[in-house]
Amino acid sequence: MSNPHRLYAITHSLYSGRARSYLIKHQIAFQELSTGHESFKAEVLPKGKLATIPTLVTPEGEVIRDGAAIIEHFEATNGRPSQPRGPRQRIISALFDVIGTDGLLRPAMHYRWNFPEDNLAFVRYHFLHSQRDTPERAEKTEAMMDRMRYAAMIFGVTEHSQDVVESLYLDYLDALNAHFEQYPYLLGWRPSVGDFGLIAPMYAHLGRDPHPAKLMQQRAVSVHRWVERMNRADQDVPEFFNAGTEFIDDDEVPESLMAVLRVLAEDFVPETLAAAESINGWLAENKPETGAPAVGRLAQARGTATFALRGQTIEALAQPHRFYLLQRVQDDYASLSETEKAAVDAVLSKSGMTAILDAALNRRIERADNLEVWV
Repeated sequence: MSNPHRLYAITHSLYSGRARSYLIKHQIAFQELSTGHESFKAEVLPKGKLATIPTLVTPEGEVIRDGAAIIEHFEATNGRPSQPRGPRQRIISALFDVIGTDGLLRPAMHYRWNFPEDNLAFVRYHFLHSQRDTPERAEKTEAMMDRMRYAAMIFGVTEHSQDVVESLYLDYLDALNAHFEQYPYLLGWRPSVGDFGLIAPMYAHLGRDPHPAKLMQQRAVSVHRWVERMNRADQDVPEFFNAGTEFIDDDEVPESLMAVLRVLAEDFVPETLAAAESINGWLAENKPETGAPAVGRLAQARGTATFALRGQTIEALAQPHRFYLLQRVQDDYASLSETEKAAVDAVLSKSGMTAILDAALNRRIERADNLEVWV
């Protein structure tokens, strides 16, 4: 493997799983390194701007920070092999990308941090070994883990919300399992951008940490097989005896996938609407300058979104990154013909997702010099 791409990532990182899966599936040669390597601080961080993962360094030395940008880099270069051509499948694929990277953080964080008897030793090992072996390593590990436990709370996982987070996740897991009993990927016989977004929480947290992995293996075998499949370079579909190779014909979105979306809509839609209202209020009050960071630790602090979920009030951090990704869905929809819009409308209506088309911020977010910034 001569001069491969370098992927700075960590095995237990939610967002790393998205980029790693894409590189594996598209057979792009890469070497994975931890951010603890000196090269990250010395060579990568000045260009990446934020010490976040995943960050990719190309053989030519270009630095690309963030999983969405990494995937877009290869998709744009190679004719968009993971983007369905039909408008319905394309919109649904992009929607799953948003849901995977921003809409499933609560179950991901809950099932990692609230089952320490099963998970703690496993998770501590990975946090510990993501850093250099220094005298301060153990202390830094505990500090990092404490920050992530706190992040679980600000994403809306509290002792009051745990039951509803679990009930919704189990319903989603059952629906997703029923779909993957029929198809190996979300939209047929090859992974879409939506598959790569969804694998983010479904691998490192929910499909790999001991407690949720056991739950998935025992309750949703077909989902667990998809998690395995998404980390294999081949198609990996021996249990399907009449497997195809492409997305489902005729731009079809099967009922089994709409059933998954209906469950997800219970959480994703009200949170998205509440977050848009919260962030728009913040924008009106603070009026950030054009080019100011909108995402990450360089951005100004924002508020929370409060919404109802199955009779439980949830308060969670309102995250602009969700809307940066959601813009892609809305922009694609806006570009469609009236006939195509009607076809997409029917799918979104049946899946309970119609409202996401209008859940927008009053300012756009674009990427500039490896940062997501206000326009």
